[in-house]
This record gives sequence, structure tokens and C-alpha cells, in this order.
Amino acid sequence: MTTRYTYTPRGVCSRQINVELDGDTIEHVDFVGGCNGNLKAIGKLVKGKSVDEVAQILEGNTCADQMVKALRAAQQAQ
Repeated sequence: MTTRYTYTPRGVCSRQINVELDGDTIEHVDFVGGCNGNLKAIGKLVKGKSVDEVAQILEGNTCADQMVKALRAAQQAQ
């Protein structure tokens, strides 16, 4: 079952993060606003990985940390 979640980040360039999870597996991440090329690449890099795997690598890094928060929020919304 796929969960779709929209997150409003704080303190970064992007205005919105859209997440799709299948259980704990990231199916899709996209960003509204921010650095388009880099954010598209991040979405591709995390696809198919688990939320915990991505969180372990990116949590605490300024911009990427907002994506981790979005992933965790989507996880709890399931």
C-alpha cells in the first residue's frame, strides 16, 4: 500500500516535499522550489531505499534533514 505525504520544510529553499512510501521503502520524493537539479538527483538516489537507511546517512545535514523529517512524518502517517 502506497502512502503519499506532503511536507512543508522549514529553513531551506524548497517550499514543499512530496513523498511516496510503500511500507518503509521510498517509492518517490520530489521537491517544490529549491535547487532543481540537485533535488531531482536526491529523489533518484533515495528511490528504493528504506527510510532508516536514508535517515542514517542524511539526518542532521541541513537541507537533507528536512527530507528525512518528511520521510519520518510519512512513515508515521501510514
